Amino acid sequence: MNSLISRLLPVCLLAAAPALHAEDSKAAPGALSLTPTLSFTSQYVSRGMRQTWGRPALQAGLDVTHPSGWSFGTWTSTVSDRFIEGGRVEWDLYGGYAGTLGPLGYSLSLVHYRYPGARIQATNTRYDYTELVPGLSFQSLYLRYYRTVSRDFFGITDARDTGYLDLGVNHELGGGYTLNLHLGDGRVAGAGNAAWDWRDAKAGATKTFDGGWSIAAAYTRAWGATDAYDRYTTGVPRADGQPAISNPAKGTFAVSVARSF
Repeated sequence: MNSLISRLLPVCLLAAAPALHAEDSKAAPGALSLTPTLSFTSQYVSRGMRQTWGRPALQAGLDVTHPSGWSFGTWTSTVSDRFIEGGRVEWDLYGGYAGTLGPLGYSLSLVHYRYPGARIQATNTRYDYTELVPGLSFQSLYLRYYRTVSRDFFGITDARDTGYLDLGVNHELGGGYTLNLHLGDGRVAGAGNAAWDWRDAKAGATKTFDGGWSIAAAYTRAWGATDAYDRYTTGVPRADGQPAISNPAKGTFAVSVARSF
């Protein structure tokens, strides 16, 4: 069965390193700022889908930013081969530019996702893919659109121009608390691929502490356009030898702890 849906940095249940602004950097004017981040989450959920099949994940990232607005980085997470056929690790590479125009923020990024060793055996298709991501923000509101520019999308063949709309709010409540709300809509391009379309929602909160520590908790849920996700399997057997089957889109709650250095 073809698999679908991957994590995107901004819509990860637990964000990796938070985006930096020039005024946040302690580096000298014009200097690059490096921010490593390490996190542990009770499960890795992205775009409403449970990437680790309900199990914990270890994640790490490194972001490099410049006061001019340019940035690039890398991020990695453990994943489950029950969701990604032959996959144990997700490795992302990304870069782009962000700026402001009055009260409006804007950005343009390119993200490449790699899944070493992961492959759909039936079609001999890798899970690797690339997306172009334009974005806008106003105060605590943000809007981003992820457009697949590679031929395939997360193991689905001939799916170039797949799109994912991400609308959300990260509203500061005071005392180090931030309310995190998100709505997403994914449309998979290509003949016969619309069966994998989905929508998702998230509601959660993040608490930041001194020393770069943060704790986040959120409830997420996704809804497939068809029943394609209801009995999802990559064929990996359970302990009793039967294929592991689950619904990765079902509602779930997760908690994570992160540290930026």
